[in-house]
Amino acid sequence: MRKKVTKAIFPVAGMGTRFLPATKSVPKEIMTLVDRPLVQYAIDEARAAGIKEFIFVTSRGKGALEDYFDHAPQLEQELRKKGKTELLETLQSTNMDSGAIAYIRQHKALGLGHAVWCARRLIGNEPFAVMLPDDVIAAEKPCLQQMVEAYEETGGSMVAAMEVEPSRTSSYGILDTSEERGDRVKVSGMVEKPAVDEAPSNLAVIGRYILAPTVLKNLNKLKSGSGGEIQLTDAIAQEIEQDRDVYGFRFRGQRFDCGSKAGFLQATVAFGLAREELRDELSAYLQSISQVDCAAQ
Repeated sequence: MRKKVTKAIFPVAGMGTRFLPATKSVPKEIMTLVDRPLVQYAIDEARAAGIKEFIFVTSRGKGALEDYFDHAPQLEQELRKKGKTELLETLQSTNMDSGAIAYIRQHKALGLGHAVWCARRLIGNEPFAVMLPDDVIAAEKPCLQQMVEAYEETGGSMVAAMEVEPSRTSSYGILDTSEERGDRVKVSGMVEKPAVDEAPSNLAVIGRYILAPTVLKNLNKLKSGSGGEIQLTDAIAQEIEQDRDVYGFRFRGQRFDCGSKAGFLQATVAFGLAREELRDELSAYLQSISQVDCAAQ
C-alpha cells in the first residue's frame, strides 16, 4: 500500500531582498495578502491536502514567523471578553498544535535543494511535500490537494507545472516530457533555468512538489549547480536517470508569484475582489483608475 503524504517542508530561509526595506525587520512570509500572511495560505492549502507535520526551514531573523503560529492567550481572552466570536475563531485557526510544527535552521544560503536536504532527518523514509509560500495559487480545490489525489494513483515524484511564455523559461525549472496523460505528463528530463534557445519546452515547475524519499539521497551527492546553488531540480532529474517515475501535474487554478512586487500586487487585487465584503468598493476604485488612465491618454 502506498504511503500517504503527511509531511511538508516549507523553505522560508530567504532574506526577501526584493521587498526591502519592509523585510529589514519583517519576514517576507508574514507580509499580508489582504489580511492573511503569505505563509497562512500555504498552511491552509497543506491542511486541506491532509498534511499533519509542518517543517519550516528558516534562518536568522525569522522569529516573528515562529511567533505567528504560537497561541496568543491575552489576545484570545480580550476577544472572548468582547464577544468577538468570529475574530476569535479566525485567530485560533492560525494556531499550530504542539508537536505539529518544527523549525530547522539553514545556516548558509545554498539553494532550494540544500534547504530541503536540511530537513532530511525529520522526513525519514516517507514521501513528502515541498511548498514555496511565494507561490500563491487560487483554486477551487487547493493545488496540493489536487496533487495528492493524483499521486495516490501514480506514486513516484510529482511537480506542479504550468506553461510560461518561452521568453521566461530562463527563470524556471523546465520539463522535458515524453507522454501526456490528461492533467499529468511523464517527465523525461528537467533543466534548471535554461537559456531560451535551449529550453526543451515551456512547461515550468512552480512551487509545489510531492517527492519520494530517494530524492533526499540524491541531494546527499549533489554539488553546486545553476547559480552556484544546490538545485532541487537536479536531484529530481536524477530520479529519472535512475528509472524512477517523475510526473508533471497541470494544476487547475491561477498562480501568483508573490516573490515579486508585481505578482504580490496582482494577488492582492485578485484576492481582494474575491472577498464579498471588499468586492464592490475595490471594483469601483479600480474602475475609477481605469477611467482616469483612459482620459489621460
